[in-house]
Amino acid sequence: MAKIKGTVVVDAERCKGCELCVVACPMKVLALSGEVNGKGYRFSRMVSPEACTGCASCASVCPDSCITVYRQKFTEP
Repeated sequence: MAKIKGTVVVDAERCKGCELCVVACPMKVLALSGEVNGKGYRFSRMVSPEACTGCASCASVCPDSCITVYRQKFTEP
């Protein structure tokens, strides 16, 4: 049976660290980074990439549209 694996790509320079995506993620995949971007904001990043289902809840709540979600089908052996 095919499953969906997701990958979240955050444009770190555009992210202002509002944490809306972190709260919206049902799988707790995202968290704010300890680093800051060029504007001095902590940006969102994937902390549990294996848990991402590609639901795109994070991207839909992002006010700055700096999140892209990719989905890929794969079959388990």
